[in-house]
Amino acid sequence: MSNIISLLPDHVANQIAAGEVVQRPASVVKELLENAIDAGATQIKLIVKDAGKSLIQVIDNGKGMSPFDARLCFERHATSKIKNADDLFNIHTKGFRGEALASIAAVAQVELKTRQQQDAVAQLIEIDGGKFVQQSECQAPVGTSFSIKNLFFNIPARRNFLKEDSTELRHIIEEFERVALPHYNIHFILYSNNNELFNLPAAGLIQRIMGLFSHNLNQKLVPIEQSTDVVKISGYVGKPETAKKKRGEQYFFVNNRFIKSPYLNHAVYEAYRELIASDAHPAYYIFLEVDPKTIDVNIHPTKTEIKFIDDKTIYALLHSSVKRALGKANVGPSLDFEAEMSFNLDAPTHNKTITQPTVSVNPDYNPFKTKSFSGGNSSVNTSNKKNWETLYDGFKNSNEEEPEQNTFSNETAELNNETVTYKAFQLSGKYIVTSFGQNAVLIDQQRAHERILYEHFLNIKEQNPNSVQQMLFPIHMELSNNDFVLIQGLKPEFNVLGFDLEPFGKNNIVINGTPAELGELNAQQMIEGILESYKLNLLDKKIDMHDNLCRALAKNTCIKYGKFLDDTEMQTIISHLLNCNEPLYSPNGKPVMMEVEKEEIEKFFKR
Repeated sequence: MSNIISLLPDHVANQIAAGEVVQRPASVVKELLENAIDAGATQIKLIVKDAGKSLIQVIDNGKGMSPFDARLCFERHATSKIKNADDLFNIHTKGFRGEALASIAAVAQVELKTRQQQDAVAQLIEIDGGKFVQQSECQAPVGTSFSIKNLFFNIPARRNFLKEDSTELRHIIEEFERVALPHYNIHFILYSNNNELFNLPAAGLIQRIMGLFSHNLNQKLVPIEQSTDVVKISGYVGKPETAKKKRGEQYFFVNNRFIKSPYLNHAVYEAYRELIASDAHPAYYIFLEVDPKTIDVNIHPTKTEIKFIDDKTIYALLHSSVKRALGKANVGPSLDFEAEMSFNLDAPTHNKTITQPTVSVNPDYNPFKTKSFSGGNSSVNTSNKKNWETLYDGFKNSNEEEPEQNTFSNETAELNNETVTYKAFQLSGKYIVTSFGQNAVLIDQQRAHERILYEHFLNIKEQNPNSVQQMLFPIHMELSNNDFVLIQGLKPEFNVLGFDLEPFGKNNIVINGTPAELGELNAQQMIEGILESYKLNLLDKKIDMHDNLCRALAKNTCIKYGKFLDDTEMQTIISHLLNCNEPLYSPNGKPVMMEVEKEEIEKFFKR
């Protein structure tokens, strides 16, 4: 029998490894930025073109590499970070496996320029799809410059799986934020297609947060601080009123390494319990410092998941520190951790005589001998006797009087060329109750209106663009960098739906007009809500751009629970809902109406 097992060629093994390390351009950005930090750089410049598909260049002023190290760094498992297995549990650097550069070089065209302080000339290395091309001398400043060109050029299938440029750029910005946020002592610069997106000089943590996300965050954050032998906790958490519908700015860093931890995330949410809505998400930027021996960072290819030896203690400390911070900011109940668990008694003075407290008692007090009950002729009793006949006045002729609210409507609706009469009333400010044939029907008014608006906006693209209502005073709106990139990509779709938006400087837009049919809604809140819903849909569903935007717009402009509807409004909702293609479900698949058959009602009352 012939042997069937053989060793993979190096270039094939590297491409397989690249599948774990290099998933998209943002993966390359993460690895190169972390290498620059490990090299001791104080300034790091990131340049991308076509969302990293054509070029990813990272330039740093770190210590550089020698000619031998420059060549060896592209070999698999070549690393300067660990020497033996014990070093895996004492890691202070970002990278340590020695797989990143070999994986990147296997799927791209790489050019490396690097020079150490003591060297007169720099080293130039070129690699093409994992194949070494040349190593030569060149002129370059002290530090390292990596240029990654034509990512996945030799794996067309992988390149075809990349998303549009706006999506890939958002992932790059996200990785940039995760690296730049904890290293606020380093100057970071980001260019995309020759446009400067970020220029973040070395500063304090709060300045770095404001530079990355919004200059208005200063008044919306609460500092946290807790130091124990197990963990040191620091950073900022958002005030409850800044919580959003989407999980946005939530960052955990352990020893300045970004991590994802549902367990620790739960500790933060528990601290916000009863302070925010159940479907709202707070912002937080939390830094944990622990002994590297107490964690294992080698359990995930991207090192975003770690294990703690004593995770329950860290959970409790994190929960208490966040709750304490919110309490000090007067936004929630808190415990006074400085006070001892004892009674607070005033210390006695030398000139004060301590006496036993006394209780005054009236021996003649009789609770049954009061003015209101004396002699059985109290004013209360007299009043009751005089007015008892009016007790049922409110129920007299109740069938003859019309209620002021939630009355039955006898309006008519034109459906399928037939005149249909619906009797409807509103229940709890949330449901429209009517009947179809002999069956009772409950309609969720918010979901029904959301379905109606969704199908209306969805059909606009096939018909004429929506009319625009120009605003008398245009609204200026500042966005985060990611949201600005997103709204630029969505601008044609916004125009079709009736929005008039235009860029106004860096990360700013001006709202000149909104769809005429939406009326006097708050334009800024509407845009913010649409963007949040759009991003949330991206996480849950794979839908096209126009469909996603229609869902987001319908969700943020439909009538809400608690709004009182008159007869005409209820009739309009019912008639338009029945004309929808999918009247039974909202755009996100939730039921819109419930029908109770006549037989079920009669069966219930026969018990």
